Amino acid sequence: MTVQASAFDFDLPAVREAHEPPEARGLTRDGVRLMVSWRDTGQIAHRRFADLPDLLEPGDLLVVNDSATLPAAVRLDKLAVHFSTEREDGSWLVELRHRTQAGGTKPYGGGAPGEWLPLPGQATLRLIERETPRLWRARLDRDVRAYLGEHGVPIRYSYIARDWPLADYQTVFARVPGSAEMPSAARPFSQRLVTSLVVRGIGIAPVTLHTGVASPERDEPPYQEWFSVPAATARQVNLARASGARVIAVGTTVVRALESAAGDDGQVRAAAGWTARVVTPEIGVRAVDGLVTGLHEPRSSHLMMLAAIGGGELIARGYEEALAQEYLWHEFGDTHLILTR
Repeated sequence: MTVQASAFDFDLPAVREAHEPPEARGLTRDGVRLMVSWRDTGQIAHRRFADLPDLLEPGDLLVVNDSATLPAAVRLDKLAVHFSTEREDGSWLVELRHRTQAGGTKPYGGGAPGEWLPLPGQATLRLIERETPRLWRARLDRDVRAYLGEHGVPIRYSYIARDWPLADYQTVFARVPGSAEMPSAARPFSQRLVTSLVVRGIGIAPVTLHTGVASPERDEPPYQEWFSVPAATARQVNLARASGARVIAVGTTVVRALESAAGDDGQVRAAAGWTARVVTPEIGVRAVDGLVTGLHEPRSSHLMMLAAIGGGELIARGYEEALAQEYLWHEFGDTHLILTR
């Protein structure tokens, strides 16, 4: 049966949105809630993220995204520029957003090819052409990463009432700067929890995928993002699966990277480059047996990936439970562990 995004159309009340980091709510990073869904039994349980070691088995392999978050938003008087993705020629994909009186932003449909935008610090951004209906290919007149380090702040949307330090948008695995928005599935991991996982015999292996902007106002599939799967990680994935252990992706970004590096035979090989892969129930997954993820927006393309791993019925039922159990959504919210077995 074909699963459509409309099957995951639900109302998300504002009270179910996480408006600040869990630390500001009196929790530790790993103190957020964790819903656990098992595809083979249909069971759904409710735990804390700190319980993760008890939910996995020795020999299981967690694959994490080591991309670090950039302070990718630059604010002007009336507009904000969100730097999304660096291209091979040094240009960047950017999103222009209108700043609201409430302190948030909303999509801005203006701009024209060849237009120059003055930015703070006497920098100039030139719009080249539209890459997607909301993203421009643009060029800054200086090094972008250095510029963002001086003038940028982390991207935040209207459900976050105030700015939080960049450190709140980094995971313990962050090593390679490049993501416009935090690879947030790994945010609840603490150093203590990582130690507990390793002591239990659970492996941890990195990939890199630099996330672009994912404005929640727009229901659209992901666009091309840069990824790298190292040879050592590919080898660990293949060995784990050959031994009967589970490979569990930490984040939809990791699923996207591994599935982009997997062959029809299910073997993962070292790979790097651009991927536009969209994982759906019809395509299925070849390299993963589970997923640690956040709670996603209604009709999000990410929900199709969740359905590919857990099955559409289980995911739909899980989201009903998450709403009923008052879970929190978004990057500072609660989490979901989906296991095929």
